[in-house]
Amino acid sequence: MAIAFLFVICLAVPLAACGDGGEPGVTPAATEGPATPTTGKIAFVSKRDGSREVYVMNADGSGQTRLTEGGSPDWDPDPAWSPDGSKIAFVSYHANVFLDAEIYVMDADGSAATNLTSKVDRHEGLAWSPDGSELAFIWEGGPVWSPNASKIAFTSMRDGSDEIYVMNADGSTHTRLTDSPGKDLWPAWSPDGYQIAFVSERDGPWEIYVMNADGSGQTNLTNNPADDFDLAWSPDGSRIAFASMRDGYGNIYVANADGSGLSRLTDDPASDFGAAWSPDGSKIAFASDRSGNYDIYVMNVDGSGQTNLTNNPADDFDLAWSPDGGRIAFQSMRDGNWEVCIMNADGSSQTNVTNNPADDYAPAWSP
Repeated sequence: MAIAFLFVICLAVPLAACGDGGEPGVTPAATEGPATPTTGKIAFVSKRDGSREVYVMNADGSGQTRLTEGGSPDWDPDPAWSPDGSKIAFVSYHANVFLDAEIYVMDADGSAATNLTSKVDRHEGLAWSPDGSELAFIWEGGPVWSPNASKIAFTSMRDGSDEIYVMNADGSTHTRLTDSPGKDLWPAWSPDGYQIAFVSERDGPWEIYVMNADGSGQTNLTNNPADDFDLAWSPDGSRIAFASMRDGYGNIYVANADGSGLSRLTDDPASDFGAAWSPDGSKIAFASDRSGNYDIYVMNVDGSGQTNLTNNPADDFDLAWSPDGGRIAFQSMRDGNWEVCIMNADGSSQTNVTNNPADDYAPAWSP
């Protein structure tokens, strides 16, 4: 997800994308077997033409097509499909340093790209950290469509602090929903569109909050001195999964949408994050480095049956379920650069579908 944050300038950017590996002590998922029929389209980000642009392909990897034309040094990440699959929203940064970032929407074929958040004085408030290693900046990020495709929620620093806004899908009527002294980030619509969950540090640590879609009724659901973040609604809207540091390391928890019924699902001295519910709500996939590198795991919604699906010595994460729940797309480093791979939901038939020497990542499956 795109957020407003302190950008740390690093000299070494790549992480050290689809074949098989092994993990001692864990029974791996199947890596051979017939592939589930692959349908639909996948949007992703690629640097193959020199700048980071949004591409789309058929889910089997065919028909790879560049949709955005920002050109180096622009950067167009975070593709987000509208619920009906007819449009794609994305963030466009200028010069790869997250300055002058705007939210755009385009038709699914890349036509009619429109800037929804065009705003003057975008550099107001820039500030380097005292040691010169970090730069705070204003940007628009995290476009998230409402379930009925009429509105888009996003994060902005336009008023001097990280807050959550909502606008109509055509870019009109920008409304600020949060107004707190701490950062409010990562908006996520409830499946029925009546509520928005988000992450906030207004009380000190990062906490999971929920509010009505008009910004009223803002409520702290987690209320814990440790950081809680990286939330995901269940498909029926009754529960929220999230990552928490309350045990001293990252674990995945789940709670009812009102904050009751808290339950820890993972319990491992590693980093577990990126919870993603299967479309039928019966499974939760997530990323974990418990094997020594990041792999994609899946478990039942009560935390039982945790299974390493990718089981490879290279990093695999940033997963996306297919709409029918039969396949999972993810990004992988196993071929020496970031690639988009797909596999059956049981981990079998892992396939590199982008297969390009440049980095391809951030897969987003069309509805």
